[in-house]
Amino acid sequence: MILTNPRGLMTLIKREILRFLVVAAQTLFPPLITSALFMFIFGITIGSRIEMTNTPWNYFSFLVPGLMCMHAISGSYENTSSSLFIGRWHNHIQEILLSPLSYFEMVLGLLAGGIARGLIVSLGVFAVSQCFSPAGIAHPVILLYFLTMITVIFSCAGLLAALWAEDFNMLTIWNTYVIVPLVMLGGVFHPVEILPPALQIVSRFNPMVYLVSGVRYAVTGTAQVPIGPAAAGTGALALGFFLLTVHLFKIGYKLRT
Repeated sequence: MILTNPRGLMTLIKREILRFLVVAAQTLFPPLITSALFMFIFGITIGSRIEMTNTPWNYFSFLVPGLMCMHAISGSYENTSSSLFIGRWHNHIQEILLSPLSYFEMVLGLLAGGIARGLIVSLGVFAVSQCFSPAGIAHPVILLYFLTMITVIFSCAGLLAALWAEDFNMLTIWNTYVIVPLVMLGGVFHPVEILPPALQIVSRFNPMVYLVSGVRYAVTGTAQVPIGPAAAGTGALALGFFLLTVHLFKIGYKLRT
């Protein structure tokens, strides 16, 4: 896949990024405030009384990477799902479909907003954590890799949801009934090892466990699962979601009506 219209692609990317920056009070600041409250209430107040047995973390250092991952997921998903669905709803998606952009460039441009928002919010969560307990990042390159792959996956998931949805209620179904439960059971707030044995087995099939563990390893230097398979699986999942999204744009799924 090559770029046939880089100027047009950059214009679409600029539009998608400005789209969430101009309403930062709704898109960027709320997750930072929420994270600060989580860190204070659960990480400091309650977390100081929680003993993390058989783990190298205290609860605060365990919680921060989970919050980073959670908000990277929600920010990237919400950005692309709302952007494409509103485009379909008001029918101005036709402007993009009629533009001299390849389907690869269309998807890449729409993903850019979700990726940028997810990365900004996630790194902002880490910056907020420094106000409570200053700490470094063990593996910055690995952190950038996992956060980028996570935002690609869920930016694509947002586009897929926006293509599938017929109204605003349908747009929230995947987030409410699939993504949020998987995230909450994926080790954001608790080590998988403390779950009952049956749920530990089930957790092995939850992709969120590997995504969260990858971010936690990058920040703290210690992983719950082998980092190599987690990194490979995350990259493969991102590529698969991206190719599926490009394919649906190419066949005009619910776009050419």
